[in-house]
Amino acid sequence: MSAREKILQQIRLNKPEETELPKNIDFDSHYEDREAKFIESLSAIYTEVIVVPDLGALRTKVEELYGGVVNKASTIPALADWADFSLQVTDPHDLETIELAILEAEFGVAENGAIWISDNHLPHRVLPFITQNLAFVIPRNSIVSNMHEAYKVLKDTTGWGCFISGPSKTADIEQSLVIGAHGARSLVVFLVDHA
Repeated sequence: MSAREKILQQIRLNKPEETELPKNIDFDSHYEDREAKFIESLSAIYTEVIVVPDLGALRTKVEELYGGVVNKASTIPALADWADFSLQVTDPHDLETIELAILEAEFGVAENGAIWISDNHLPHRVLPFITQNLAFVIPRNSIVSNMHEAYKVLKDTTGWGCFISGPSKTADIEQSLVIGAHGARSLVVFLVDHA
């Protein structure tokens, strides 16, 4: 018997018994105000949250904040004529010059500021990662308390999706925090009352 076979045999003999999963793996987060906690979580990770009453006010705020930006794209129908960059491309590499992308997302998570975005509202998966600056628009009433609630919302999800929380950042080089290390340099979240 080779050394490899002896090692594998010892591993097989030392196999622990199966442990039954707990019946309840759900945890409640008792936030009196989920929106306030969501804003607090995002503020801690360099993200601004702006509450607007409707899509008209969203348009006004976007024009105020990003009036001088070129190469801007959006998946929000109310901003279609404001955007100057078409997302109707076949090669995702063509998106590399986008300075600002304003994208529709589905919901946010209060405990950590995560925002769920999926193929339902995204023509190219690379878009939130290739743009220089990123903004999400989500309904104000779509904030869940924690990741347990988030995954309950996602139980019937098919296709691609991901959680994004804050702008890209890293601190693994000399423990110096770098914002925009390998993705969007900034993130703004618009909470819309009546989308």
